[in-house]
Order: sequence, then structure tokens, then C-alpha cells
Amino acid sequence: MHYGGYTSCIGLAHTGEPPTIVLDAGTGLQQLPLALRGRAFRGTLLLTHLHWDHTHGMPFFRSGTLPGNRVDVYLPEQGVDPEELLARAISPPHFPIRPKQLGDGWTFNVLEPGHHEFEGFSVYALQIPHKGGRTFGYRVSDGSGTLAYLPDHSPISLGPGPDGTGVYHDAAIVLTDGADLLVHDSQHTAAELPRLGYLGHSAVEYAVGLARRANARQLALFHHDPWRTDAEIDALVVQYATAPVRVFAAHDGMVVDLP
Repeated sequence: MHYGGYTSCIGLAHTGEPPTIVLDAGTGLQQLPLALRGRAFRGTLLLTHLHWDHTHGMPFFRSGTLPGNRVDVYLPEQGVDPEELLARAISPPHFPIRPKQLGDGWTFNVLEPGHHEFEGFSVYALQIPHKGGRTFGYRVSDGSGTLAYLPDHSPISLGPGPDGTGVYHDAAIVLTDGADLLVHDSQHTAAELPRLGYLGHSAVEYAVGLARRANARQLALFHHDPWRTDAEIDALVVQYATAPVRVFAAHDGMVVDLP
């Protein structure tokens, strides 16, 4: 299996340094200790939303339990104490402990849309459509490279748009504009949307269209359908071999240098 099965989690690092910002805390968070080489994590964890595949790596994050750790968790503001909100899924009887019991060094905070500064990165957060709770997309830059991150995105919920795969709405364009890399929800294909669009995800064709319209330099297809095989993902990438934007499929453990 080449592409793997861990759920959403991306670590961001300044050149030559360990990751200090983590986007989402899916099961992929269990792999971050490999990049930290046994050191405690000291940084910020930004959640796009609170679905299980974006949060359930937190209780198993080994580097977040080591002495000297600092894990500042931020999630979209929803009018509820953030730790209480996370505890709806991470607490008995669903889990032995609740978030505040993960250990010293953990904090739980809310985030509003707009510009923020974390760990030497500039972060721009905007709300984007996705089914089942407030969801943010992020634009992150260190002054030399820019990442746009829209892992769960349902533009079809705003209408069919020009291509039948959803609206190229302002928030998506602003977050993606000129980015060195767009990491985007690619769970479905356009042909699958009539049957599966109710789940709240995007089509590969929309992700490519957004990258082109917003002049992103590269597109990483992300959040693959769990049932899609490696060969099927490869075939999707081949379709865009001559596209004006470089298209590739993200896989577990992938490292991308920006710009």
C-alpha cells in the first residue's frame, strides 16, 4: 500500500527545524514523533474542524506526553468551551480520559477567522463549507513559501458552479491565491458527486479547477476515498499530467519543500 490509510495531519517546519505547527490531528499524528526524533513537541495544533478523522490522533500523540512538551490546540470558535467541545467525543464512555487529562503542557483554545501568528508562521483562517460543524481552511506562510490547506470542503453545497462540481467561492480563492502548494479534499470524482456529494466532500476536478483559477503552483490531492486503490489514485494523477498546475497525490510520510 503506497498512499496509506492514516487520517488528516500535516506538520509544518521552518527550514532545518522540527515541526512546530500541525494542521489537524487525525491518526497521522502518531507518525509525527518520527520527524521529531524522540523530542517533545513544542508548538501549535490547528484543527480545521472536529470530525473524528481530524481529532482522534490526539490521545495517541507520544511526543505530546514527553517532558518539556507544549501543545496549544486551536479549533474554530463555536460558542462552547473548546475542551468541553472536544470532550463530547474524547471522554468516557467513548474514551478513558478527556482532553484536559492528556497531560501538563496542553491548552485548548478557540480561533476566529482572520490573520494570526503562530510559531513564526502567518496563518489566515477562513470558514469554508463542509457538512457537520464549523470548518476552517488555512493559508500558512513563513515569508518564503505558502501553503493552502482545505482538507474537507463541500463547494457543491453552495451550488453546481461553472463545472458542476461546486462554486469557486471567495474564501477558497483567497486562501489559495498564488499558493506554492494547495492541499485539497479529493475524496470524490465528478462522476461520483451525484451519489456521494451528500457526505460533504469535493471532487478531484474541483480541486484542479480551484488550483488553476487561483494560480496555485502545485496541487496535492488529499483525503482520498478510503476505498480507492493505489492504482486508481495513480490513474487520477495521470489524467492531469499535462495540466498547467503540477498535480500529485499525497501519501503517508510525504515531505514537500516549499517554495
